[in-house]
Amino acid sequence: MVEALSIIFFLYVLIKVYISVMQIGYVARAKEMPPVLMKPGSWMKSARYLISNERLKIVETLVEYALFVFWLSWGIHWLDTITWNMDPLWQAVVAVDLFLVVNYIVELPFSIYKTFVIDERFKFNHSTPELFIKDQIKGGLLTLALASVLSAAIAWIIINVPMWWFFSFLLVFAVIVLLNLLYPTFIAPIFNKFTPLKNEALKEKIDNLLARSGFESEGVYVIDASKRDARLNAYFGGLGKSKRVVLFDTLLNKLNENELLAVLGHELGHFKHHDIYKNILMLGGVLFVGFYIFGNLPTSLFMELGVRETPAMLMIIFMLMISVFIFLFMPIMSFVSRQNEYAADRYASRMCGSESLVSALKKLVDENKSFPKAHKLTIFFYHSHPPIIERLKALGDKSVRDDTEDEALKGECTI
Repeated sequence: MVEALSIIFFLYVLIKVYISVMQIGYVARAKEMPPVLMKPGSWMKSARYLISNERLKIVETLVEYALFVFWLSWGIHWLDTITWNMDPLWQAVVAVDLFLVVNYIVELPFSIYKTFVIDERFKFNHSTPELFIKDQIKGGLLTLALASVLSAAIAWIIINVPMWWFFSFLLVFAVIVLLNLLYPTFIAPIFNKFTPLKNEALKEKIDNLLARSGFESEGVYVIDASKRDARLNAYFGGLGKSKRVVLFDTLLNKLNENELLAVLGHELGHFKHHDIYKNILMLGGVLFVGFYIFGNLPTSLFMELGVRETPAMLMIIFMLMISVFIFLFMPIMSFVSRQNEYAADRYASRMCGSESLVSALKKLVDENKSFPKAHKLTIFFYHSHPPIIERLKALGDKSVRDDTEDEALKGECTI
């Protein structure tokens, strides 16, 4: 069984690296073609930024594999040994927290490098080392607190409840829904300052747009996203009456009112089509299958690993393999998400006019330095949004001219 898990994880790593290599080669050739939607300088800069991130992703994936080998060959046994005499609930808390801390320490250099080397080089990073450290501490403490409570609760369920995997799934799914409910009001303000929108004229237009869509909001807020990043964004957060309209301050500085309303119209499209509930249910379905599989692991697996069949070890194995499991479902989830994006675009066009949305999308591509083309495998597995060129074509924008034909991009890949 251990050999089977090792082969599965190796294939997972191999596929991820292959996709990144294909993406790098594709973009390296595409950047030499005539620019699309961007000026030549931005076109080259966005391509170099994407390639830098893909190279980093390859190294991350290889380190992820090394970490998997460490846990499977020695780490899980180590966790079981140092928690040997603990109460099962406390063992679950300590083992899970140590697992998360070790993974965090290994992954932290990549986050630092991306923020202070790659993003800094391409003028995206506005964060300071002090702010970065504060974010890491806050995020780490929140993660450990949630993990501790959740692991203790699941351990209790495993020990005391028949069909523990089903009730553990229900608990985790309920926590996911609760986090979506609490995020805009209680969690996001820990990291960002939320200020009510002061532009009364714009706020009135936004309120009118919300009313036309039947969207009841707690308010329209601006967050100080620019203190960390130069990129533009906006979102609706929360569920039920806790929903907030959240605008990045960077967005307000770059888009005119009509473009901003079109972006919000797109987000309202997700609301009207109940996409957030669909996404939660889809994730719930994936988790349900995952809990069923890991709830029926053979005893021989624990014997091969040299550990006891305890709630703590069950959870560690689950967390070790969950990335592989989710990866298998990513093409389905990404496909559904891309269809939702097209539908949200159509809704925004009806509400605010396609011209404003087209203009906004073009600005977002340029300001965020989002290279507009990608390898088909990258789109298939990872892209929750359709390629921007396809979105613009679907919106009827006839000014889009794409000279980077796929036939011209065939050839050897270069890392």
